Amino acid sequence: MSDQQPPAPPPPPFGNGGYPPFQSEPPPTGQAIAALVLGIAGLSLCPGVASIPAWIIGRSAMREIDASAGRLGGRTLGFVGYVLGIVGTGLAALGALVLAVFLVVALAFTSHVTRCDPSFDPGTGTMTRTC
Repeated sequence: MSDQQPPAPPPPPFGNGGYPPFQSEPPPTGQAIAALVLGIAGLSLCPGVASIPAWIIGRSAMREIDASAGRLGGRTLGFVGYVLGIVGTGLAALGALVLAVFLVVALAFTSHVTRCDPSFDPGTGTMTRTC
């Protein structure tokens, strides 16, 4: 018998280093994309009008993706649309509140102003005010 050891195994082939192959995420659902687009539009173009649907559609998209057991992707898009919808709705409500307060204050100040109607007399060339 000899005291020689068996030869070392060959090195692993070049590639992924023994890890399983990369699997990409499934394509995003249309609802997730719609929620994101509506959420962005709700913050920039039409606050409130697009924010509320973004909120609703984003939540629906996340539920659909969670129930699909990995067949559907785009959960992050749906979540971002959902959050943007909430933020846009809050900002629209805050803007409506500020506008309402401004109108109440403006109406309160204008109710105390007396109305004076200016008139011009062409014969004398003078302006007169009737209060």
